[in-house]
Amino acid sequence: MSDSEKKEKKGWFRRLTDGLKRSSNSLTTGITEIFTKRKLDDDVVEELEELLITSDLGVTTAARIASNIAKTRYDKEISPEEIKEALADEVTAILDPVAKPFELKTDVKPHVVLVVGVNGSGKTTTIGKLAKQYSDAGKKVMMAAGDTFRAAAVEQLGIWGERTGSRVITTKVGGDAAGLAFSALEEARKDGTDLLLIDTAGRLQNKTDLMAELEKILRVIKKLDPDAPHSCLLVLDATTGQNALNQVEIFGKVCDVTGLVMTKLDGTARGGVLVAIADKFGLPVHAIGVGEGVDDLQPFTARDFARALSGADKSE
Repeated sequence: MSDSEKKEKKGWFRRLTDGLKRSSNSLTTGITEIFTKRKLDDDVVEELEELLITSDLGVTTAARIASNIAKTRYDKEISPEEIKEALADEVTAILDPVAKPFELKTDVKPHVVLVVGVNGSGKTTTIGKLAKQYSDAGKKVMMAAGDTFRAAAVEQLGIWGERTGSRVITTKVGGDAAGLAFSALEEARKDGTDLLLIDTAGRLQNKTDLMAELEKILRVIKKLDPDAPHSCLLVLDATTGQNALNQVEIFGKVCDVTGLVMTKLDGTARGGVLVAIADKFGLPVHAIGVGEGVDDLQPFTARDFARALSGADKSE
């Protein structure tokens, strides 16, 4: 690894640590209070489990992690630093199998990506950042402004289109999102687009309307390409905590979610929920975002995330 690459990695880890500050501070403070001059007995294991639950790791995951840590250290004095390291190892073991970078399919053209999630999760910004990354890599990218109910979302994609030199397919505010997706795929096929990113609405009048619209988009896309969308990315807001688990379940029933992007790891985040999601659903986590800049969306690395969350002091 070159000096510049090491510097970039160190800078990213610092931003990630800052982004997970709320969760990490809660965990490290609790660990210090629990493990100062105490042996790891049943009461301490129970306190550790409760701490992990309140840090959004979920009941099942918290119980297993606490139990695993106790297996080799029971009835021994253990320092807060040792617990942080052990916790980082346990979280890494859960996250490592799901840490999979998003891969652009080279055997299909265009690779159609449907981007879903509730309003405010960062879908549109994530699409723009992905467009920038792939256009910088020499790929031909198109974006479809399928969140037709929000004029701001359409405008935002237009700005990203100018930044990246990518075409943006739009319709009138309140227009038919499924029709737009169909037109965008037609255009993408005509002009040799490598990657088509389709934005979607995150909130209609109620959940039933939202899911019905997504189902309609899926139906019309498949009329042109039975295998499309080739990816369905669910964007999750890290500040929502346990509610993110419900979103994975709800969207997964409609559009066969193929991967996750977690955004807004900005210091107020409840990042522990990503561990619970990985443990329960096993879906690939492609990327995480710690800010608004294009470089703030990075491939997900299990060990960096685990160490930042647990308060272990350095990246490896």
